[in-house]
Amino acid sequence: MRIDQWVPALHRGDAIGDSARRMRDAFRAWGHQADVYALELDADLEGDGRPYAQWRAGGPDDVVILHYALPSLLSAALEAHRGRRVLLHHNITPPEFFMAHDPELARICAIGQQEFRRLAPHVDLGLADSEFNRRELDEAGFARTGVLPIFLDFARYREPPNPVLRRMLDDGRTNLLFVGRVTPNKRQENLVRLASYWRRFISPDVRLLLVGKLPRRRSYYDALQSFFYEEGFTPAEVVFTGHVEHAELLACYAEADVFVSTSAHEGFGVPLVEAMLMDVPVLAYRTSAVPDTLGDAGVQFTEERVDEVAEMAHRLATDAVLRGAVLAGQRRRLQAFAPETVEASLKAYVESL
Repeated sequence: MRIDQWVPALHRGDAIGDSARRMRDAFRAWGHQADVYALELDADLEGDGRPYAQWRAGGPDDVVILHYALPSLLSAALEAHRGRRVLLHHNITPPEFFMAHDPELARICAIGQQEFRRLAPHVDLGLADSEFNRRELDEAGFARTGVLPIFLDFARYREPPNPVLRRMLDDGRTNLLFVGRVTPNKRQENLVRLASYWRRFISPDVRLLLVGKLPRRRSYYDALQSFFYEEGFTPAEVVFTGHVEHAELLACYAEADVFVSTSAHEGFGVPLVEAMLMDVPVLAYRTSAVPDTLGDAGVQFTEERVDEVAEMAHRLATDAVLRGAVLAGQRRRLQAFAPETVEASLKAYVESL
């Protein structure tokens, strides 16, 4: 049996693309012919992934898996495909988050939601990387659904962190870390508020480290910069790193005292798993897919009270007993995302087609 995967873009370091390539390697290990096809792919991934223009239809028993996160011509291609069809839903951020800062992106997200619903009658199996996303499949009318988490390579998080960046961050400040694209649904402004409370009422020696790709439209990013300047911070205290290489990402986790998320919408939340892998205590707003990913691990809050969240973050950074208990719970939770666990689920779904 041939199992091909389609992704809109294949970029090194992108969680969806990395997961698709690990899935392909598993398919090949089980004796199937398998490739990953992308509309766009990084030059250094050519030969690993393949351009979608090279894809050719196989037989009726062959499988195509569409990783769905954006509207694209792949949606119509899946609808027209006559083999077995699987959609792996990675979630589309609701367009209302972008209306004030990027109306064009809001329009794209709205189109993506429409395309997603249109695919429901044309798919043999709808998979989602979280229960939150699986419920969206049910609501859209997909007949058969299941959960398949992002396929992470745990070994990559045991690689050595960037030593230069580690030394820069190891300067006595408390490092509050968040990893994720700079975008309105991530609510980085609430993290600035938290850091501001920390500096006024807990300690001036605090750094907010915001790791993640900057937006294509500057409106939200510019508003964040204006806000932290108004709060009296400098760029050395509220640090926007932009996209970083893997060794630099590991350095940020290695020097983080607490991982804090005030994000209002997550389809899965790969950085939550990364923080657990790197033994950083997680404090997260309990919304969308966050409780699915964390389970009963970490510390989750349901009310966005800056003072209470900041004080809990301080306890996680300084109370050795609490910190140890939280980290122990996170280590237990990681088994749900271990490569062997995800691979076993993937094999069961393939064999059920």
